[in-house]
Amino acid sequence: MKIKKGIILGAGFGKRMRPITKTIPKPLITINGITLLENSIKFLSSLGVKNIIINTHHLHKKIADFIKRKKFSSKVKVVVEKKKILNTGGGILNASKKFKKQPFFVLNPDTVWRKSYKKEFINLVKMYSKKKKPTMLLISKRKSFDKSFRGDFNLNSKNEILRQKNNKLIFTGAQIINRSVFKKRKIKSFSMNEVWDELIKSRELLGIISKQKFIHINSYKIYKKLNRKTIR
Repeated sequence: MKIKKGIILGAGFGKRMRPITKTIPKPLITINGITLLENSIKFLSSLGVKNIIINTHHLHKKIADFIKRKKFSSKVKVVVEKKKILNTGGGILNASKKFKKQPFFVLNPDTVWRKSYKKEFINLVKMYSKKKKPTMLLISKRKSFDKSFRGDFNLNSKNEILRQKNNKLIFTGAQIINRSVFKKRKIKSFSMNEVWDELIKSRELLGIISKQKFIHINSYKIYKKLNRKTIR
């Protein structure tokens, strides 16, 4: 199976990145000489994704202008949440309107996606292809550059994702889903956490564990630290 569609989440206000994000949308912050958004687009393209949609809200014109100036091997479209931000769940549901029943990647651009992740994404696709269930890439919180992260999930021997008191795994910001996970939900503001919790209850949410160093631009403090390093 090849997944040819993807969504990059770019609508957020980036409040923890202020003062930078007062004038620059978070996806356009630069790390290692490349914006987070361009890095995410190129990573999806390297996986064979042909159509990429970016949902936007905060400073959306700057993202649209950036995409117009660039040339990518994939077709990239910007979708604007004009009236109000739709949160992660509503944003994905809105951006994926034309995807029908096809599976697609969803990426958070504030993770620094590197070539070393590629094999794990291939494994993510293999698991989705075999099980036909939404699948997420997780990582041990011990591998996070930012030590402030609490765990989000655990994983059982069947690769089913659990929510427990002592969660040891972090969501990396990568998942494969299709629109069926939203069931009869309408396009409005809601979090993907609501969808995940429903899937967890029915043992329908799967995960694999990454072995990479998790580098996520979570705050202005982390951004400053990372800009003093060369990320490999």
